Amino acid sequence: MLKDTRSKSRWAALLLGVLLALLPAFSAHAANARIKDIVDIEGVRENQLIGYGLVVGLNGTGDSLNNSPFTKQSLQAMLERLGVNTRGETVRTANVAAVMVTANLPPFATQGSRIDVSVAALGDAASLQGGTLLVTTLLGADGEVYAIAQGPVTINGYSASGDAASIVTGVPTTGRISSGALVEKEVTFDLGRLRTLRLALRNPDFTTSRRVALAINDFLGAPVGVPEDSGTVRITLPANFNGNIVDLITDIEQLVVQTDMPAKIVIDENSGIIVMGANVRVSTVAVAQANLTVTIAESPTIVQPNPLSLGVTAAEPRTDLNVTTTESKLALVDESITLQQLVDGLNALGIGPRDLISILQAIKATGALQAEIEVL
Repeated sequence: MLKDTRSKSRWAALLLGVLLALLPAFSAHAANARIKDIVDIEGVRENQLIGYGLVVGLNGTGDSLNNSPFTKQSLQAMLERLGVNTRGETVRTANVAAVMVTANLPPFATQGSRIDVSVAALGDAASLQGGTLLVTTLLGADGEVYAIAQGPVTINGYSASGDAASIVTGVPTTGRISSGALVEKEVTFDLGRLRTLRLALRNPDFTTSRRVALAINDFLGAPVGVPEDSGTVRITLPANFNGNIVDLITDIEQLVVQTDMPAKIVIDENSGIIVMGANVRVSTVAVAQANLTVTIAESPTIVQPNPLSLGVTAAEPRTDLNVTTTESKLALVDESITLQQLVDGLNALGIGPRDLISILQAIKATGALQAEIEVL
């Protein structure tokens, strides 16, 4: 009897060890995420700002004033404001460039705080390297001034040229100014006084929306979270909650939920990139693929005229045409295979990304692909 008890204990311990070993594998398939990372809070958003300005101090790489009349007009208007009259005079300089300045005003940015700005050339300037942006007002969509930008421009690329060669790395006509703008006007939004809040899912999904509401309700112990649709969860501040809406957001944004997503295949035909979700399934289907390669080479022959014929040297065209067809390969794709099995099978056929795009679209046309195909 004692031996049986020890044997059962050993089997139980062995089974527990196997389950603990498999637990990380099961957890790896569950896409768990914090609520903070999958939702946006209504009203907490950035605002886009835009402005027009001048970058000076360029080493001969600025706009040519004859080809960029807006740069010339802006330069003359700026000099007039500083007491220098250049109207009617011939102005020749290549050290100035007209630029568009953009920035994002963060939520709750206070007056006097600094934000980053991006600068992009508007005319035919070759580079903004070494330039300094002059005072530029940044406007919002309502036409109001929310920030003022100024400072030295930092670029990621460079350009160099000589008499017979030139090189360009990156995009030298765009740059950035870290903390280059001062906030002059705040966007008022009193979040702390709200009694109702809406969470917007960044990837709308009915299942995920419901799970978010359930996680919030379980944490607070009251049905305060309601999934309104696939992309919105409405939260009502509990009557007995000791705090404001900011306290509520702080408590729920660290809650972890298991996200869900539909089966989808995203295809970028320009670059040949294919991204397939883990839930993609394929029914039984046979796939055949053959490659046709056509090679055309031009090798003209130089024909010399006969002596004393007064002829001219001519080029006689000659074209070498070669057509190569590889063997057609037929593969059977079993029903309801996983994403890994599908990728392994198609890779075994030696199929490239371009051919894979056509195959996936053909499988979808037969109705054997249980996934949505989105072409960018």
